[in-house]
Amino acid sequence: MNKRENLLSLLHRNGYEQAPVHFDLCPELAEKMEGMFDPDGIGIPWKNICDSRLVPAAREEYERYYRDLQPGAEIDAWGVAHEKGSAAAKHMTYMRHPLDGLDSLAAVKEYPFPALETDEAAQEREVRDCIAAGLAPVGNMQMTIWEQGWYLRGMENLMVDMICNEPVAEFIFDAVTEINTRRAVAFARAGVDILYLGDDIGMQRQIMMSRELYRTWLWPRLKGLIDAAKAVKPDLLVFYHTCGYAEPLIGDLIEAGVDVLNPIQPECMDFAKIHSEYGGALSFHGTIGTQTTMPFGTPDEVRSAVFRNLDIAGPSGGLFVAPTHMLEPEVPPENVLAYIRACHDYTK
Repeated sequence: MNKRENLLSLLHRNGYEQAPVHFDLCPELAEKMEGMFDPDGIGIPWKNICDSRLVPAAREEYERYYRDLQPGAEIDAWGVAHEKGSAAAKHMTYMRHPLDGLDSLAAVKEYPFPALETDEAAQEREVRDCIAAGLAPVGNMQMTIWEQGWYLRGMENLMVDMICNEPVAEFIFDAVTEINTRRAVAFARAGVDILYLGDDIGMQRQIMMSRELYRTWLWPRLKGLIDAAKAVKPDLLVFYHTCGYAEPLIGDLIEAGVDVLNPIQPECMDFAKIHSEYGGALSFHGTIGTQTTMPFGTPDEVRSAVFRNLDIAGPSGGLFVAPTHMLEPEVPPENVLAYIRACHDYTK
């Protein structure tokens, strides 16, 4: 099997020949590790293809939603501003929310949401190129509904809207969902193997909102988006990212059409328990802690964690083992190399 075939077989829990490799390095760690490994030779089995282009309004249309915007602040395609943090913040930015402070539905409705342009030929070409190279093409569109909504409104504001100002919450969620459903359908039409969605709905020890609120506001929109994409490509594999503790909502995610759950943070959930309960219906991506093992463990502890979790998943697969998040500056390079070697050395 090539890398794509191996990954898809693993994710379908039909067995696999080699544990695939995947991790992301922050800019500082990437610079530190330059030349320590060959990115094309370590077994990364997938590649993102180009997304539909979000076409923003003119910058001045968004600037009027902000007071005292820091000079040099970036405004993304949704109109969300990102201000540079302190030197200690490294690559992190301070987010400003354009709909923060708007009191009426009429004011929110005036907001210039981005237009969407899709280059279907380019997407289809990149899918063909990925498959020809033995890689699984991925449509990556995390921050799918909830996160993009609160990036625009502010998290506390949007939570209050969900309870006390429902028309505003409904308008924001519907606007975001409509745009992102079109992106998802475009990826499906292009023929991607994987659609990677995500919205953080967990915190370290509990879910971010009640299950009732989740089922009322987020679940129907997520299911509608997934249904629309799978109507175009029924064999599409849907990944879903949520940080933190999400165990009470895993059944809802499966019901919505999620096939693979990321990242299963070991600091928040027990992979053995989650796999025992849901491993027959769901595959997993992640499980190697970036709050604990990767930054503070030894190379042997990294190796042991990789082997342990692959053993839990068993020979049929169902676990694309990987660090749970981007690796930050405090992660020793030897631990990254230990993760790569462990994946290469693992035998079922």
